[in-house]
Amino acid sequence: MNKDDFLYPRGRYYGQVKPENLVFNANLQEFAQRVSYICNLETGGKLPPGAAYEQIKDLWKQLKRSKKELRIGEDPFQDDQRESHG
Repeated sequence: MNKDDFLYPRGRYYGQVKPENLVFNANLQEFAQRVSYICNLETGGKLPPGAAYEQIKDLWKQLKRSKKELRIGEDPFQDDQRESHG
């Protein structure tokens, strides 16, 4: 077993298989793993609560940016449908 597989396990993806969904799922899993580590460090007294909050906030912003860049949740045909009915 690779140490990265142990430290950063990845769950299987069961959603609609599209490149952007797979990339976002990987980003989401990484976000969850990092938040878990930060929470554990804070709980163990190794990281101050304010620093933990800021790190999680930065990770959230990265995940949000990823979602926007990958256009997750958007209907790619929405503009086409409006133009054809107009």
